[in-house]
Formats: sequence, C-alpha cells, structure tokens
Amino acid sequence: MHFNPLTLLLVQLIVIIGASRLIGRGAKWLGQPLVIAEVVAGIVLGPSLLGWVAPEVMGALFPASSMPALTMLSQVGLVLFMFLIGLELDPRMLKGRGHASVAISHTSIIVPFALGAAAAALWLYRSLSDPSVPFSSFVLFMGVAMSITAFPVLARILTERGLLQSRVGTVAIACAAVDDVTAWCLLAFVVSIVRASDLAHAALTTLFALLYIGFVLVVVRPFLARLGARVASREGLTQNVVAGTLVLLLASAWATELIGIHALFGAFLFGAVIPKEGGLAEALAERLEDVAVVLLLPVFFAFSGLRTQIGLLNSVEAWATCGVIILLAVLGKFGGSAVAARLTGMPWREAGAVGVLMNTRGLMELIVLNIGLDLGVISPQLFTMMVLMALVTTFMTTPLLRWFYATEELARDRFSPPVSLEPGPAPYSVLMCVSHGQAGPGMASLARALVGGERAQLHALHLVPPERAPLLPEAERSAPSEGALVPLLGRAEKLGLAVRPLSFVSAEPAADIVRTAQARRADLVLLGWHKPLFSQTVLGGTVHEVMEAASGTVAVLVDRGLSDVKRVLVPFIGSRHDRAALGLARRMMQQAGAEVTVLHVTSDLGGSGARAQVDELFPSEEGGVRLKVVRHDVPDEAALEEARHGYDLVVVGVGAQWGLEDRLFGLHRERIIRDAPGSLLVVRHPEPAPAAEVTEEARDPERAMPARG
Repeated sequence: MHFNPLTLLLVQLIVIIGASRLIGRGAKWLGQPLVIAEVVAGIVLGPSLLGWVAPEVMGALFPASSMPALTMLSQVGLVLFMFLIGLELDPRMLKGRGHASVAISHTSIIVPFALGAAAAALWLYRSLSDPSVPFSSFVLFMGVAMSITAFPVLARILTERGLLQSRVGTVAIACAAVDDVTAWCLLAFVVSIVRASDLAHAALTTLFALLYIGFVLVVVRPFLARLGARVASREGLTQNVVAGTLVLLLASAWATELIGIHALFGAFLFGAVIPKEGGLAEALAERLEDVAVVLLLPVFFAFSGLRTQIGLLNSVEAWATCGVIILLAVLGKFGGSAVAARLTGMPWREAGAVGVLMNTRGLMELIVLNIGLDLGVISPQLFTMMVLMALVTTFMTTPLLRWFYATEELARDRFSPPVSLEPGPAPYSVLMCVSHGQAGPGMASLARALVGGERAQLHALHLVPPERAPLLPEAERSAPSEGALVPLLGRAEKLGLAVRPLSFVSAEPAADIVRTAQARRADLVLLGWHKPLFSQTVLGGTVHEVMEAASGTVAVLVDRGLSDVKRVLVPFIGSRHDRAALGLARRMMQQAGAEVTVLHVTSDLGGSGARAQVDELFPSEEGGVRLKVVRHDVPDEAALEEARHGYDLVVVGVGAQWGLEDRLFGLHRERIIRDAPGSLLVVRHPEPAPAAEVTEEARDPERAMPARG
C-alpha cells in the first residue's frame, strides 16, 4: 500500500503515540515513570525489535524517505520540551539549601565526568571511536554524557512518590536544577569546540554564547517580568501573549543555533528566565505541556529508537563494554552524590536516596546522546550502549528509592494524626474524597446531614494524578483556590461547615486514601462517583481497593442533585453493611431531623428479627423511624419500587441481595444504582474485629456496626 507523505506521517504518529501509551500501562504497573515506556516503545519500533522480527513492516512504516520529516518534528518537540524544563526551574527551590545543593550537584558532575573522561581517554576512544573524531571532543563529550541527571524524570518520580516536600526531595530537586544548568553549559561549550574548526573559533563561539546569555539576563528577563505582571492570571494569557512568547522562544533557539551551541540551549535558557511569580510560567506550561509531551516528545523517542541498534552489540566483548559503562555511570553519579550528601550532614538513608535520584538519566541523556550522534562524536554502537545505560539507570531508580525510602516511612513523613486538645470523646470524623468537582456539593450536603451542628472533623481530599501535577511547592499545590475542591468548599461555606482541604500528588490513590483515613482517624470515608468510560459498576477499581483495605466504614455517594436530606430510605435484610447503613441513617435523623424509613425485605411476612435490630438502633422514645416489611423474591426490585416514592436519599449496604458487590473489575450493571430516581449512598463495613480486640468504637453503633448473629 502506497502512502503520500502526509498520510504516512499521520500513521506514524498514531503508531508511535499508541505504542507509547500501551507500553506505558505496563510501566505504570511496574511503578516506572512514563519516560521508560516511551524509550522502550521507540526501541520496539526500531531495528532492534520490529526491524528484526518484521523488517518489511518497519520498512513500510518508517522508510528512509520519511526520516527528514520525523527528524524536524522531533526537534520542534525538543525545543518546546526544553522550554518547559526551563519553566520548571524555580529559584525558590534553592531557598535555604543552596550550599548543600551546590556541593552535592557539583560533586555529582565532577566525579562521573572524571570517570567518563578517563574511560574515554584510556579505553573507549581506541575501541569505539572513529579516528576522524578529535580526541579532545570525544573525551569531553563522554564526560558530559556521564554527568547528566534527568531533571524532568526526577521531578515526576518525586511528585509520584510524594517526596517533593521531604528533605530528600527538596535537596534532590535543587541539586538536579543546579546540575541541569551546569551540565547544559558544559555541553554548550563542548558543542562549540566540536563545531569549531580550531581553538580560535571555539573561543569566539564561547564568547558569543556568554554575550547572548548576558543579553537575555539584562534585556529579555526584565521585559518578561513586566509581561508576567500584566498577565498575572490564566485569564490574562491571551493568544497574542502565547504567540509573542513562542516567537521569542523560537528566536532564542535560532540565536543559539546560529552561535553554534545548539537550539535546545536557547529554548532552555529562555524558559529559565521567565519569572515564576505571577502565574505566567504556570499558565504557559499548562497550555503547551500536553502538545509537547503527549504528541511531539514520543516522536523524539521513536526517532531515537530507530537509531538504537541493539544488534550492533553482537559479541561478548561489546556487552561487557556496555556493562562497564553502566557500572561507571552508577558509581560516578550514585556514589558521588551519596557521599557528598553524607558529608553535608544527611543520614546515610537519606544520602543514599539522594544518590539514587541523582542517578536518574532518562530523557536528558537521550537528548545529549542524539546531539553527539548528529555531530559524529560517538558511533552508532557507542550510542546504543549509552542508550541502554540511560534505560538501566532510570529503571533502577524507583525500586532502589523504595528500598531507601519505604512507603511506610513516607506515610509517616506526610501524615501526622490530628491531636484533639478538647476534653471528652473524639469528634465524629469524615474524610470526603473528591476526584471531580461535580461530586463536591452533594458530599457537603450529606456531611451537613451527618454532623449537624455538633463538633466534628470534616476533611476534603483531592489526589492529583502524577501526569497532571505541576512542579510547585506543595503548599501552593495544596491551596484550594482552584480545582476539584472548590465546589465542595463553596457549598460547605454556605452550610456553615468547617472543612479542612488536603491535596497532594498520588500514583496510588486507593492506598493514599486509606493512609489518610487512618492518619485522620476517620469514622467514615466518603467517596464520590462519576460514570466511568467503560465500567458499568460503582464498586470497581479504586473504590473496590479502598473498600478492601479500609479499617472503617466506607460509603460511595451517587449524587443526583442532593441538596437537602429530609426523607431517607434504608433497605434492610440484616447484614453488617445494612447495619452500618442504619447507623448512618440514625445520625441523619438525630443531626438533621430526617425522616427514616427502614424497608425490610423478606421471603415471609414475619420481620420480627428486623424489628428487634431496628429497635436496638432506634429507641422508641427517639421516634422519627418507620419500619416497613414487604415480601418479595427480588430484594433490589422491592427497594427500587419503594425508592420511587420521593426519597431524598437511599442508604443501602453492599450485598449480593441488592445487586451490589465490590469487585475489582466492574463488568456487571448494578440495577439499583442505574434505575433509582434519587441519590444513593452505598455503604460497606469491614469484617468485625475478634472479640478480644473489640474497642469502644466497635461498641458504638454510630461509629461501627458489628455483625449480628
């Protein structure tokens, strides 16, 4: 089949992005950053796998004639990406830790640079370099290539692990920032030497580069500061401002390419000088990130994969050389950083974690290697070895970090249990977990019905997916001035409720919800629900994981416009989940004056057992509850028939009798949720503790409903 150039490019983009995201699912399951998946996808589509298994397919999909278009597209993507990296470099990261950061980062450059340069001079130049390559250029380039730290990958790992505000995270991100600036300056110097015909031209190139940096700092930076002050918000970021910024970005990239130190340096420099205050940098990043990272960057990985030929490592000696390169890279970066961190006063555990993080190379290493291959400094065989080194050092970061900084340690660092200074029993505590803003108002209304005017602790939690996490100080990321918590907090303010917001980046939402609930001593974990794209069930996925792991009552609110809770229906058969639902309904009756109807569905007309359980939870002197006994062979049908009589809220326990079973994969329809006309609260209570461990909370039917009989 013949494709014209545009059709072929579109097919290539579909395959590249699809393969990256598909492999990304596996990388996420392994706890690896997405960049690993994108690099692997590029190698899979290149001669190392696709070209080996099906060379005719690779030849049709990536013919030599299409390479110039892919090359230019990948370079545009890199220019945008390096601009984003510059935007993420915030001087505030260095506040209070400049001395330690500079010491560790410079050590983490000097030691691997020395090892790489020594290996190049004593061994690699003779065995893997072309004689036409100048000795000095090769040695200097190998030193720089060994010194790189992947700032963006490290930042994403820190946000995913919740380490950005820990001592380890703040030191590592500051070191990576200094490392990036220093390494790119070194690379610019090396490129100027490689491109220059003699030392005089190299000195002239270096002089022009310094003059251009001075011009950007003295002239361009103040102008951008004034522009940032005028924009000041996303609403002020007009298309004209974006267009003007992009023109200046491309001009900066063009200037450094003309000088002879590569266009990527100009893009990085321009992003770095844009002021981080006022919202301009954040707004620009938000506008450009998806296009650069999702659409254009995978093209660069595919292009790198097409140049990576693992088949060139066709001997034991070649693989041994690759192994030594990896060993030297780890020793230089990990060893140098860890020892320097220890000498600045950090404990060995934290110093080791800093060393592991600084050893991350990933994308930045690939950019440097592609520059070296384009300039002819390194051969395709050495390029392949160095790509494998970048993959291995990035892949090992997450598991080693877990070993140095266990999840339990992280949880203790992040959460501290609230301390109640008031005498008497602990207040009723609700943790409301919001993933989408539309679930918030209904949760606030439900919380008002549960706590009324009594002393209570209400927490609103929003977990940010790592791919949507900006690299900002956590205090700013947690501010509820915008995002998913705004509707909830607005409704809560109108209802006179004091709600404490909490937001952080999480790659493990279920585990972090459970940890937060334990740290906040939540009596009830309240989850919001929105209709998923594929699943038919409310009780699958993250909800299932939370229900399985939580030590207290968990409820899922299916909100259909809940604003006031006056009439409540509780379908009841007698399970521990039904009793937990009754306990919540009792609170609504006591705190909000709700009228509660208990619908006992039975196969006979007895119902005396249900009456005894209802009387236990609703003493007759309290009033406000009505027991309705019906005979029906299909309990969920009976509940649906009663729910159509104008109830504000149906509170139902998890159970097969209601067609509600929590399971990881939701492949069945839950009829009571699908067909009920009003809002529902689906409740699950954990297995009761052994008798010897029954606590005061377990004896309180409002806090926990123990199983009966």
